[in-house]
Amino acid sequence: MVKFDPSPLTHYPTQRLRRLRKGETLRRLVRETQLSIENFIYPLLVRFGNGVREEIPSMPGQYRLSLDQLPKEVEEVSALGIPALLLFGIPEEKDGVGSGAYAERGIIQEAVRRIKDSAPDLIVITDLCMCGYTDHGHCGIVRDGQVLNDETLELLGKIAVSQAAAGADIVAPSGMMDGQVKAVRRQLDSEGFYETAILSYASKYASAFYGPFREAAASTPQFGDRRGYQMDPANGREALREMELDIAEGADLVMVKPALAYLDVLRQARERFNHPIAAYNVSGEYAMVKAAAQKGWIDEKAIVLEILTAIKRAGADLIISYFAKDVARWLREDNDK
Repeated sequence: MVKFDPSPLTHYPTQRLRRLRKGETLRRLVRETQLSIENFIYPLLVRFGNGVREEIPSMPGQYRLSLDQLPKEVEEVSALGIPALLLFGIPEEKDGVGSGAYAERGIIQEAVRRIKDSAPDLIVITDLCMCGYTDHGHCGIVRDGQVLNDETLELLGKIAVSQAAAGADIVAPSGMMDGQVKAVRRQLDSEGFYETAILSYASKYASAFYGPFREAAASTPQFGDRRGYQMDPANGREALREMELDIAEGADLVMVKPALAYLDVLRQARERFNHPIAAYNVSGEYAMVKAAAQKGWIDEKAIVLEILTAIKRAGADLIISYFAKDVARWLREDNDK
């Protein structure tokens, strides 16, 4: 056998990056970004009623759940090792000021109590907004066709206190009202809820990726749109200003939403801030993958893990994803191999 002597051939590379790609064990050893189910948050949509487990047509595998279905769901989530839930509620009735959002026996308040009864160690995060509870579908008080900022802040504080009183660990203001974090923090502290954390939807874009969720939650605006308070998708630097303001107002964690189309924003935020950063892998991102997978056009598992790894690599500490349960199973299976 003739031995190859590369010494005369100076153009051959001395740095061979392929050396560390030889075999899955070696690739795992040097892998820069690791997905862990401990960093995932699973969103749940809850409603009143009994025995309701209604699949959302545009989000296969996701359901509107009645309160009595929560213990079984929580048991599954806990068994999979998912540490946290993000709750969204569908009220029985809506009005102009979203009173169902702060009712003592409101849907979110009741859901939090039931979850904490079933799994006290599970972290419960409550979406803190008015859009799903108002008859006009906007995220604040409306007068003469305008969403009023400062008048809305008082109600957001009221909602936060009601959610904290029910047992929420973290409240997540998502309405993009200026000053909302400060208003929520002040109201929580005034009522003695010093330990309740705030996850701010700090850079929430006016995105077309929310369509499936808005249909599922019946939260589409009845007039106009939300571009007057959610962020312009063309703006990146503005997102950093939003985060900076929310951190100064007392946010414990901040969020980029959506995730996949805004990885550049996520990367800039990671480089600038030391706060924990969450990224929301939203309903439209989920629905597109599901639809393509059902057509047989893509490998669902491979695509999902690649997308979520990209979100993690861009800088997310936490990932909110409807794929969380699937990811938990896939990671477990891969570790068992």
